[in-house]
Parts: sequence; C-alpha cells; structure tokens
Amino acid sequence: MGADRTGGRPYGPVPGRTPPLPAARRARRARRARRHGPLLGPWPVLAVVSLGGATGASARYGAALLWPTAAGGFPWTTLLVNVVGCALIGVFMVVITDVWAAHRLVRPFFGTGVLGGFTTFSTCAVDVQRLVDGGHARTGLAYLGLTLLAALAAVWSAVWVTHRAVAWRQT
Repeated sequence: MGADRTGGRPYGPVPGRTPPLPAARRARRARRARRHGPLLGPWPVLAVVSLGGATGASARYGAALLWPTAAGGFPWTTLLVNVVGCALIGVFMVVITDVWAAHRLVRPFFGTGVLGGFTTFSTCAVDVQRLVDGGHARTGLAYLGLTLLAALAAVWSAVWVTHRAVAWRQT
C-alpha cells in the first residue's frame, strides 16, 4: 500500500476506527431523532423481537404438541424444528441481504424473534440431559452431535441453494 501526505499512514480508513460523519448527515440524523423521538430508540426493536419470539416459540410448542417425544425416546421433533429453523434462517438472510431491501424491523422480527424463538437449542440441551439422566448417554451424545451437524448443514445448504436460485432468477 502506498503512503499519502498523512505521515506515512496507508490510504483508506484506519482499521478499528469509524470515520466521522459529514456535518449535513449528522444534522439530518439529529432532526430525525427530534422528530421521531423514541421511534429511533431500542423500543420498536425490542417490541418486534418480543412479538416474533412469542410467535416462533408458539409454533415450536405446537410442533411439540403435534409430535410429542416419548419418555426416554429420541427427540425427533426438536431435531426437526432446529434443522428447519436453521434452513429458514439461511434463506431469510440471503433474501434480505441480496434480494430485498427490507424495513429495519424485519430482520429483528423474523430473524431474531420468530426464527430465534422457533429454533430451540436450549430444549436440545434439556433433551440431552434427560437422555443422559435416563441412562442413554450414547444416544444423548449422538443427538447432540447430529443436531449440530444437521443445523450447520441446513443453514449452509439453504444459503447455497438460495444464492443459486437468486443468481438463476437474475439471468
């Protein structure tokens, strides 16, 4: 990298430091904050994450009621919910970053709220503990490993397929 007239520093932004905003942009932000008040604060984000989380957790609970796991049985429902949720997260992230300019509250609502409430890795941990306590340590360990591998494979595959579909659609 070459040096400029700034005392030998490389061209471009300094890593770890955000350049200051131009005065006009700072003034626009200040006017917007005065005009909208708390709408630009954290409250709308917290509200949509809460609403989305309640929606996603309700869907997960509904799945557990439809397909209950027998005591000591393999928790297929939780595994399926986590894998499907991770695949949806992969699709969603590609769509909102590459295809669609979403409203600022869509990502917290759907990504963090709905899909965060739907996927349930805390229930996975409880299921593993129940299997271990019930004398099925190998099954619990296999379930834990399968959940991690399947979730990672689902999100990666969904991202890959969605990228390909978007590229195909644009040609």
